[in-house]
Amino acid sequence: MCRSIKRLRTIEGVAGEDEIRAAARQFVRKVSGVQEPTAKNADVFESAVDAVSRASLELLVALPPSKAAVPVPRPRVR
Repeated sequence: MCRSIKRLRTIEGVAGEDEIRAAARQFVRKVSGVQEPTAKNADVFESAVDAVSRASLELLVALPPSKAAVPVPRPRVR
């Protein structure tokens, strides 16, 4: 669904709050179909971003440390 959202939990640990919030914003944009909310919808949009950020942070903190290595992208062959 949101292919540009990167993994937020790696061997090094959990991503920072800024990265989690950016991923939450991308998710809410995708789900709502709204790139930038209007002034009328800004409060509900930001509320959704806050809720997704909180839920994501709770999940990432509750999970045990990741033992899986982050896959290295392979070079594209032409």
